[in-house]
Amino acid sequence: MANAVQPIKRRELWGHPVGLYILFFTEMWERFSYYGMRAILVLYITSSATGLNPGLGWDSTEALALYGWYTMLVYVMSIPGGILADKFIGQKKSVLVGGLILCAGHGILAVEQMWAFYTGLLLIILGVGGLKPNISTMVGGLYREGDIRRDKGFTIFYIGINIGAAAASLAVGYVGEKIGWHYGFGMAGIGMALGQIVFMWGQKFLKGVGEAPTKAEAGAQDDGLGHLFRKLFRTTTPLIGFLVVEAYAAYLLTTGTIGYGLLAAFLGVVVGLMMVIYTELTKIEKDRFVVLLLSFLLVIVFWGAFEQAGGLMNIYTKEKVNRMVMGFEIPASVFQSVNAIFIIIFGAIVANFWARRKKKGKESSSLYKMAIGTIVMGIGFLFMAKASLEVLSTGEAALVWIILAYLLHTLGELSTSPVALSFITKIAPAKYVSIMMGVYFAATGLGNKVAGAIGEASQTEPIYSEVNTNYEGIGGFVPDSTLSKAGNFDISALAFIEDGEVVITSSDSEGNVSDFVRIDDENRALLTEALREEESTRENPQHITINYENEKDFSALKTDKNMQVNLANYSGEIVLFEASNKRELMTFIYITAFTAAFGLLLILFLKKLKKLTHGAEEAERDMSEDEQEAQIDAH
Repeated sequence: MANAVQPIKRRELWGHPVGLYILFFTEMWERFSYYGMRAILVLYITSSATGLNPGLGWDSTEALALYGWYTMLVYVMSIPGGILADKFIGQKKSVLVGGLILCAGHGILAVEQMWAFYTGLLLIILGVGGLKPNISTMVGGLYREGDIRRDKGFTIFYIGINIGAAAASLAVGYVGEKIGWHYGFGMAGIGMALGQIVFMWGQKFLKGVGEAPTKAEAGAQDDGLGHLFRKLFRTTTPLIGFLVVEAYAAYLLTTGTIGYGLLAAFLGVVVGLMMVIYTELTKIEKDRFVVLLLSFLLVIVFWGAFEQAGGLMNIYTKEKVNRMVMGFEIPASVFQSVNAIFIIIFGAIVANFWARRKKKGKESSSLYKMAIGTIVMGIGFLFMAKASLEVLSTGEAALVWIILAYLLHTLGELSTSPVALSFITKIAPAKYVSIMMGVYFAATGLGNKVAGAIGEASQTEPIYSEVNTNYEGIGGFVPDSTLSKAGNFDISALAFIEDGEVVITSSDSEGNVSDFVRIDDENRALLTEALREEESTRENPQHITINYENEKDFSALKTDKNMQVNLANYSGEIVLFEASNKRELMTFIYITAFTAAFGLLLILFLKKLKKLTHGAEEAERDMSEDEQEAQIDAH
């Protein structure tokens, strides 16, 4: 079949096939492009639309929602990408085509237009769908069944991913924040182009891996999408499962929840097809398939927590962490490199720890590693909880807490993500290995959507206000001089309920600025409800910040430098300091509790789950060169 390793003796370098290093550098540059864009995406979306380095000016809730949908779709597209490779063009061509689409997507993001922003994201989604699952499958194809080097090979590959991610966060992050967001997007595109060059040059080291299926092989497999769909509508149980989920999708669509309705419709198809595949398997394959699906559930939980890094933790670092080091303020996006740097440092250490543990006969199955990794990663959020407590007491968090959080996240990731990739190649049904790799990345995508939803839930509901143009500087308040240039300005104040009314005073409590801040009835009701929930009184006020922007006049000033600025065009979001911090604190605590409970539950049922794998990992051992050559000759 197309995914099988051909009887070829491969050149090796440092104990691994040379092809591994070709895939290493290809994926390194692809991840440079992806993580570079990821490091600045949410910051770009939330940055003021009227600043010196203008972004889109969205609030954090909107930004985290888009981040969740985007990162989910990036991975969900791995399912059609896997099917395309398995049935038609093979993994090798899928990686090539996906890479070319990614080059186009990142290049278009460098254009400062909204159409380019959405078009670029769409092309990146399509490109990653073609490249990501198939290059991982090719790594597994370099090793023969029973070769203990497979896990180490995936770890080396994983280190390549994170060299690219670390370099991207440092370079693209700095350029994006300090020079221009779109210059950063352009730099990410250059990285993707370098990855394509490496992959095309290294084809001679990848012979027999990821080749397109022959007509005979494709016919023998009969695992195309059309076949699966035909069987879906002829098999009772899969059809019922499919229809139940699709009925729920229809309900969501009719109630106006378009995005989630389409997601449910897609999941209905996936559920139906997975049930069809199950009917075609042998008894052993069915048992392994069940374990594989359960591992996908763990993947969703893991990434739902871990991917707070690019969303909530990214915004948190920018707004609430003291980033001053030796008189220099480190850009928030640069901290996206911390996880990747830790992976480079600890990747081999963690892999060798588990290998030594296995040789000593101690528990070191993939499921156990993944459970421990999920627990360790979740514990890392306790450091974020500590940071939130520090913000509540001092106004900002020390840098050490977010560094320690990323350290625990990294150690957890190293025991989960590369292991999961290898685990799939061990227990997935042979003829559906690329499809199952696609489902794995789809599960990763769902985890990313969960991460976005958690991030949204951690934010207080946006409350907006405008400037009252009839104010007379009550309480000695004097607007910033940048008003004359349509610049942005902030108001720091105190808010509380008194005699049933909202009162907003200056931060020293000596002046009332309520007359300067104009709030319509809808937003005033939201503010009143939020202050009552926090039991805010004059003695126990809520600290607030209002970030005022003048997007209308700022846009006009680009063409008319002498125009008069209209104060009435200013609007801003009211941020409740204590309320938002408490909400984030509880989010971090809940994440820790849930991930720890899930990991412990998996360990509790570990023996039963391992039994269902039918010894898929028990035959692994070190293979000498003579043994490998003998196996080649036997083929």
